[in-house]
Amino acid sequence: MHRSSILTIGFTLLVAAALLGLAVGASALTPVQLWQVTTGTLTRSDDWMHAVVLDVRLPRVLLALAIGASLSQSGVVLQALFRNPLAEQSLLGISGGAAFAAAAWLVVVPLLSLQTGWLDLIALPLSALLGALLAAWVVIRIARTGSATDVSTLLLAGISINALAGAGIALLQTLASDAALRDLTLWFYGSLGRAGWSELAVGLPLLLGISLWLPREAQALDALLLGEAEAAHLGVRIESLKRRLLLLVSLAAATSVALAGIIGFIGLIVPHLLRRLLGPGHRLLLPAAGLFGAALLIVADTAARTVFAPLEVPVGVLTALLGVPLFLGLLRSRHTA
Repeated sequence: MHRSSILTIGFTLLVAAALLGLAVGASALTPVQLWQVTTGTLTRSDDWMHAVVLDVRLPRVLLALAIGASLSQSGVVLQALFRNPLAEQSLLGISGGAAFAAAAWLVVVPLLSLQTGWLDLIALPLSALLGALLAAWVVIRIARTGSATDVSTLLLAGISINALAGAGIALLQTLASDAALRDLTLWFYGSLGRAGWSELAVGLPLLLGISLWLPREAQALDALLLGEAEAAHLGVRIESLKRRLLLLVSLAAATSVALAGIIGFIGLIVPHLLRRLLGPGHRLLLPAAGLFGAALLIVADTAARTVFAPLEVPVGVLTALLGVPLFLGLLRSRHTA
């Protein structure tokens, strides 16, 4: 199979996953009914289908697409930056930092009865971004020795930041009101249940913009795989590249956390499997990761809201069930290599 055909397969799977997400639910739709919804040929008695698909399922599918693509591509970028297949937002503390900062805004503002007005529109994603950037800065500073970054220290620092963020969120949960506690718990484990058109208006352009920009860095990332000194000889401005990519990855993680909570391991599962098929070259790896990551999260979200219906399982739980065994397998293979 030619490597470029992976993109065709990924696009086909993404379309199939999106159609599945639109059709499957508490009220399943046939392909004919779904076609009638999209073409506007429903009868008056079937208007409920229009509301279910366009107001409930379509925003979830689009948000899952944007988050899955950006998180998967961010995983590829982090693994190239640190030349380690275990690097991923949730493992490096970026998602934990974003989650704690966003949770602090959600709990502290109502607790203090602060009047924020129009700030509510941007405060949650902005606080998540600041938390993600602060976590990334702390982790990198701890792992930095001279001009080199120790990967083992980086991962250990990330795990420590995640533990600290988890403890902070647990403390915030004890302070939260009963009304906010359940939503905060679901949000901490990842859920697309809050997806709506207003959330998409803020998050979709940003996440898709990051997903479209990252493949432009493929050549520089390929050079970085040779080593920082070699990449510098090839004309890559290493520090500028790192700052730019870490900012984009942190922005993607912060936006994802603000809109859907922590959804881990997407940036670990997809890049690892695709790298086995495509090799390390980023020209194909980054767009393929976007397609497959989007398809995986759409399928996971569809399963999360249908398998145990009427209960909804946090989608982050399902991605963790897939990702943790793979992570342990990676650790085992590195130990026995």
